[in-house]
Amino acid sequence: GIVDGFFVSNFVGKLPFTALNFIMPFLILLSCFGFLFGTGGGALIAKTLGEGNRIKANRIFSMLVYISILCGIVFAVIGFILLPEVSKFLGAEGDLLAKSVIYSRIVILALPMTILQFEFQCIFPTAEKPKLGLYVTIAAGLTNILLDALLIVAFDLGLVGAAVATVVSEFIGGFLPIIYFSRKNSSLLRLTKTTFDFSALIKTCSNGISEVMDSVSISIVGMLYNVQLLKFVGEDGVAAYGIIMYVNLIFQSIFIGYSVGTSPIVSYHFGAKNSKELKNLMKKSFAIISISAISMFLSAEIFSRPLAMIFVSYDENLLNLTIHAFRIYSFSFFLSGFTLFISAFFTALNDGITSAIISFLHLMIFETSAVLILPHIFGVNGIWISVTVAEVFAVTISTILLMKNRRKYKYF
Repeated sequence: GIVDGFFVSNFVGKLPFTALNFIMPFLILLSCFGFLFGTGGGALIAKTLGEGNRIKANRIFSMLVYISILCGIVFAVIGFILLPEVSKFLGAEGDLLAKSVIYSRIVILALPMTILQFEFQCIFPTAEKPKLGLYVTIAAGLTNILLDALLIVAFDLGLVGAAVATVVSEFIGGFLPIIYFSRKNSSLLRLTKTTFDFSALIKTCSNGISEVMDSVSISIVGMLYNVQLLKFVGEDGVAAYGIIMYVNLIFQSIFIGYSVGTSPIVSYHFGAKNSKELKNLMKKSFAIISISAISMFLSAEIFSRPLAMIFVSYDENLLNLTIHAFRIYSFSFFLSGFTLFISAFFTALNDGITSAIISFLHLMIFETSAVLILPHIFGVNGIWISVTVAEVFAVTISTILLMKNRRKYKYF
């Protein structure tokens, strides 16, 4: 993502870069089924494996993959049709509108593969193949980088080149795992013939509802940020926010990766009724997240300028705005890892409702309220501190729910 943003911002221009980040929340929203089936299905599959029923686990896995492909096709068609109106609704006009629609209509062609890529990255740890998931991600990322250099710089295709590079990389990330799992392999899972299991689908959806809530909420909050930034700062504000989101994803991926990686372990031991291992995992996780949070905050403060210069070294005003915003935003790193882990922990316990409560309150209530209210009190700085304020409330609620359910799941 950072390299993609670098090529667009430096070789195509600030307006296309702004357009790319302007429409991104809507594209994330359309990809939410990848998180739904990946995390919710992964939790159910791991629990089923812990119970010793591998055949059933493979049938559930196969059913979810086939449904994901169908959902991806349907949502790609709907999104392709609605994109111009969505962009107008969000406030885009003129060149910003045109470029947003061009980029997103190309990228949305790969939506089925995007959903599968998100899904498989959650499933690989469940199948005891986390390294293979890493290799697929690296292959997709390198494909994107190389095609960016070729299509944007060498062939001067601009934003269209960036979109095509993204589409090809999504096919790498989504289709290669299909090939692997459809053949005989050394993992715990394989794509097989299956039947429709309504109860498993409902359980998957209830497990993964918090991740869907996250995707929906992130999309809505991202759209609100764009609207507020256009109002209080202008297009430079949207570009600065886009840069922060690129860099933020690197930092947050540490927490996301840890949560996704530990979830199958939690689900397996929950299915096997091994409370001792759950307690041990919980204790170690909080220690790891605490150390990571401090390290990430210090790194963000120290490296905010060189990270921002990757994107906008050519524009001093935008550079200074981005550095200032990121240094305020980075305070959220102290708390965000705990909220992510606790929410994922409840999903792994097959308690999607509790996880969804955390996600809903965190983003839809706390952060939405903050980004709408605080700018009227603190000006543009109110936008940048919104996420930290939301994290304070989210961690408080998460801790209360964690303590409330400790006897039920015996992780303390």
